[in-house]
Amino acid sequence: MMHANLFEGIMLICFGAAWPISICKTLRSKKSSDKSILFLAVILIGYISGILFEVFGACDVVIYLYLLNMVMVFIDLLLSVKYRACSN
Repeated sequence: MMHANLFEGIMLICFGAAWPISICKTLRSKKSSDKSILFLAVILIGYISGILFEVFGACDVVIYLYLLNMVMVFIDLLLSVKYRACSN
């Protein structure tokens, strides 16, 4: 089971590396027209599902990676909604 957690952690780190870049891009450009709100919402639901699995099943340290990624996606989603509303 330890190997599965290691690989799950590596996957979450790799996926999580993209979110700060995306957030910075949105903050710099002040535009979100190229981002899909639906896509971000689906990713957010996926991270929430991973957190729920950790809470109700195999709770270990990867829950912190899920939480960190979820927070970053939520920030990106909020920025996208904000800048989309400002452009209309």
